[in-house]
Amino acid sequence: MRKKSFIAMVLLALLFVLPSMVAAQELEFTEVPETTKQSDSKAKKAKQEKTEEVVVTATRIETASREVGSSITVITDQQIAERQNTTVLEVLRTVPALDVVRSGGPGGQTSVFIRGAQSEHTLVLIDGVEMNDPITPGRSYDFANLTTDNIERIEIIRGPQSTLYGSDAIGGVINIITKRGKGKPRGFMSAEGGSFNTFTEKAGVSGGNQWANYSLGVYHWYTDGISAANEKDGNHERDHYENTSISTRLGVTPTENLDADFILRYINAKADIDNSGDVGGDDPNNKADLEQLFSRMQVRLSLFNELWEQKFGLSLTDLDRDYRNDTDADHPSDLDRSSYDGKIFKFDWQHNLYLHETNTLTLGVENEEEKGKSKYYSDSAWGPYTSSFKEKTARTTGYYLQDQIKLWDSWFTTLGMRLDDHSRFGSETTYRITSAYLIQQTGTKLKGSFGTGFKAPTLYHLYSQYGEKNLDPEESTGWDIGVEQSLFDKKLILGVTYFSNEFDELIEFESGTSKYINIAEAETQGVEIFASMRPIDDLTLLASYTYTDTENKETGKDLLRRAPNKFGLDVNYKFTDKGNVNLGLVYVGKRDDNDYSTWPAKRVELGDYVLANLAASYDITRNIQVFGRVENFLDEDYEEVKGFGTPELSAFAGCKLSF
Repeated sequence: MRKKSFIAMVLLALLFVLPSMVAAQELEFTEVPETTKQSDSKAKKAKQEKTEEVVVTATRIETASREVGSSITVITDQQIAERQNTTVLEVLRTVPALDVVRSGGPGGQTSVFIRGAQSEHTLVLIDGVEMNDPITPGRSYDFANLTTDNIERIEIIRGPQSTLYGSDAIGGVINIITKRGKGKPRGFMSAEGGSFNTFTEKAGVSGGNQWANYSLGVYHWYTDGISAANEKDGNHERDHYENTSISTRLGVTPTENLDADFILRYINAKADIDNSGDVGGDDPNNKADLEQLFSRMQVRLSLFNELWEQKFGLSLTDLDRDYRNDTDADHPSDLDRSSYDGKIFKFDWQHNLYLHETNTLTLGVENEEEKGKSKYYSDSAWGPYTSSFKEKTARTTGYYLQDQIKLWDSWFTTLGMRLDDHSRFGSETTYRITSAYLIQQTGTKLKGSFGTGFKAPTLYHLYSQYGEKNLDPEESTGWDIGVEQSLFDKKLILGVTYFSNEFDELIEFESGTSKYINIAEAETQGVEIFASMRPIDDLTLLASYTYTDTENKETGKDLLRRAPNKFGLDVNYKFTDKGNVNLGLVYVGKRDDNDYSTWPAKRVELGDYVLANLAASYDITRNIQVFGRVENFLDEDYEEVKGFGTPELSAFAGCKLSF
């Protein structure tokens, strides 16, 4: 084990040992009657359930965030509405230690890097359905087309999470949870227009009672967009974009101990794309048509007075992408067609055993089959070229075990282990340990985690013309340790976390053999700092700063498109019980990228920038709201990917009718 991993284990051991010593001393000098203990415990638990934030992703069961030792960020539907974010990628820009990179304007390919890990090292879920595309070379998810309609909250957990989630969770997990209907039937309709000839329409209904619940959201978005290839390089053709999304969640509860849910999200997007991000990159005939379907049926059964809870789930992920590029006056000899179809079928069975108020055991099994195929044809001045990827399949079966231990309502530890069996490379074992200790008297939380992760070779890595069937999985080891401090009755919360990750056996294309091989190693480390302030009831301030140091161990250089410095600020103010104003700022520091306008590609430095957005809304009546926002109001000229443009100062306004 490397020196840093050893240091991490020592620090975590202190988190495990010190709390027990402190708690033992407290018990030794404090006498509390047993009946008083029980009544106080129940009252305290009931109060916490009403006021505390609850997260699911860290442990796969509902857990108070104060009990979680992992580094996790939660974005609620209220925050999304206050900021008027229309896409998930906009929501993620504000998250600490997370870089969002988009190639051009709306519809441009969008990658997310958690703590410097590769974009394909992030597992993306929506209501338990895996969103990662099995037919992309790295099996990543493109956030370009995911809107925020019908979303209840987004949970982002950083660090290796393979113990609970298997492959792809090598760097972290982004879990999107949609709304569950409740209460009397209600609905809304809204329309918005603005810069770049942009129009959006939304509608939704929801409701529920003790027997059934439902929610439905429909979203349509059209914009003339901007030129994906940067205008400063002489590219002026606007790349249109259109998105239609439908999201629904239906639930029934026939008995108190049995409920079932059906979840579906469908996305259809059409985008104009450019040939490249440099001079002459414009192409009016290059178009993409994408369809995405995510569906799940799940059943929850509780037995023996809620001591044994079972969850059964069946999921389907279906992603289709078609690209068409016809010839035109500027490109008389460039023609290509391509299609990519990927599917994931998944069965999962989870058991939660509530053995004691101090101990919860979770175990489960998952079986996943992924399929993928592709076709490509081009005809250029170099002649015709054809390649195809006949449908290939891979199957993974995973078994996981987790134990949650809660002692003295102050010390919370989670231990987990997982075994995955892949149809091609064999078995892989991962584990994870987290711990959190609360010092109630001072409002201090000490936390830490240590875990391992892995990522299976993708279908493309294994079976494409560049594939190698004997590849090993990519591996990671990650740890973090931090402290959070509450002050002034939680009106001010401060936190700092140090993190470190090592990635081994990374799969890269080797030009000498024209094959994918396990060759690369990388390391990332850094510090996350945050502050949450509520000086008055109607004013909230959230600030964060992340320093990330990355290194490609083969070259000694920084990893591309990861900013060493990132700062975020969100200020929200409510006034007269009817109005709301939100200011969002994100600073992204200088970082390296490749300039592909030359051959071989040249490494260049992208400039730093500040992205500032201002949003406001006002309730004219109980049922009518007007809203508007200004994006990039500093009119910053910047690039997230070398050669690709970004939207300039723009404004949008609309009206919402609720009923």
